[in-house]
Amino acid sequence: MTEQTFVLPDVGEGLTEAEIVQWRVAPGDTVAVNDVIVEIETAKSLVELPSPFAGTVGELLASEGATVEVGAPIITIGSADATPPAPAQPTTVPEPSDPGGAVLVGYGTGGAVSSRRRKPAERPVKASVGVVAKPPIRKLARDLGVDLAAVTPSGPAGEVTRQDVVKHAEQASVFRNIETPEWGTVREETIPVAAPAAPTPVDDAREESIPVRGVRKATANAMTSSAYSAPHVSVWVDVDASRTMELVKRLKASPDFADVKISPLLIMARAVIWALRRTPMINATWVDGDDGAQIRMRHYVNLGIAAATPRGLLVPNIKDAQAMNTRELAKALESLTLTAREGKTSPADQAGGTFTITNIGVFGVDAGTPIINPGEAGIIALGAIRQKPWVVDGEVRPRWVTTVSGSFDHRVVDGDGISRFIADVASVLEEPALLLD
Repeated sequence: MTEQTFVLPDVGEGLTEAEIVQWRVAPGDTVAVNDVIVEIETAKSLVELPSPFAGTVGELLASEGATVEVGAPIITIGSADATPPAPAQPTTVPEPSDPGGAVLVGYGTGGAVSSRRRKPAERPVKASVGVVAKPPIRKLARDLGVDLAAVTPSGPAGEVTRQDVVKHAEQASVFRNIETPEWGTVREETIPVAAPAAPTPVDDAREESIPVRGVRKATANAMTSSAYSAPHVSVWVDVDASRTMELVKRLKASPDFADVKISPLLIMARAVIWALRRTPMINATWVDGDDGAQIRMRHYVNLGIAAATPRGLLVPNIKDAQAMNTRELAKALESLTLTAREGKTSPADQAGGTFTITNIGVFGVDAGTPIINPGEAGIIALGAIRQKPWVVDGEVRPRWVTTVSGSFDHRVVDGDGISRFIADVASVLEEPALLLD
């Protein structure tokens, strides 16, 4: 029997390391070419690695939770012959739009293999309480905080499907109604913001250190770079969003939008795109080059939406959002949100953003001073929309009021442009009919 060693491949995006999240095989298991053997987490996405060899699993050379550099051996597989391995291609958790997908360096391209790949069948796993669900569905339920025993199954033979879990999560509002834990005996926790160092000895074991890895590490590096390289200037304005709320109500009742999720974020996105067209410098970016600095104008809008996910903060973006009508934009927002919540956002979905919206209002927050996403010149926050007393035609009336706030790169855009942009967004929220121009 010939023993072959599989090293951690370069899964693209110039990444140099990854964390072993979960082994799908154990020593002694028999695997075929393209069977998924391990799930890894890079700084940008979860990736399922297929086996380039067929044979019997020998030794797992990296433990779950370990960070492994590209090129390091992670598993040995014994085979009865020394037939050269077939090309292998990683299956990323995000569903790629390109059928070719990312390519494992050293294992050939995926174009000729994708049509012949054999995807291992996923067998439903029945829990001790009688719940039938596949492993990816169980992982999704864990990430969303959903008790599978409380979900009504709609699949064949009583199997819980992805839509069942997502529907139950939305009905239960698990992202809003988070259980408040009791105060524990641990008084403090330390979260390193640099390379992990040797922990300080603690006699009473009342402290613990959490290593910074994956998405948290990438987010920390990006936010630090942005905060200390781009001079941030922040502005905000209170807005009477009553007509926006009326429009949202009418769209929800419209048959044309019956199958689409409608929220104030949709009107906010339309407002931002309209305002960017009127102040295009907000959509630009600062570029440092060998010949000096430049401001690069972008005549398109890749609209980023900051998303809090089980893996941390992600900012996927909607490509060419300026070319979409209201229904298309609503569908894109819904798809982006579901994909992010399921942890399936791909690196390509996060690349190339030109401007970002963060919807802090869903957490009951009124305003903030967000940090600009690297490569962009601004970010805008939509606060909570609440009924408040508001003066209308000299009379105090209850109105739906929100706060629009944002941060901008003062190297790229001056105060007048920033103020004009924020005022334009506020104008649309106050009177959505401006979008008809």
